[in-house]
Amino acid sequence: MKYAMIVIAMALASCTTTASAPEPTPGSLTYGGRVVRSPYPPGTVIKNTFLGKWGYRTFEKYVVQPDGTLKLTYQDTGPDFLTD
Repeated sequence: MKYAMIVIAMALASCTTTASAPEPTPGSLTYGGRVVRSPYPPGTVIKNTFLGKWGYRTFEKYVVQPDGTLKLTYQDTGPDFLTD
């Protein structure tokens, strides 16, 4: 039992929960330090999709901040074709 507790403690100690924020890429609404203001209320989620590097589709989600600017909260890439 004592060894099981040590193993569990070591496993939990090795976990990291800090994830880095996604970085804007060419095609992103806020790429290059561009400031975009939204007419939508704070907390609104805005989705953006574009063709990225090497023809991969990039999916993004932004959240409107209290000052009207957009904050990139999610970014994922995938192939730009449908599979059966």
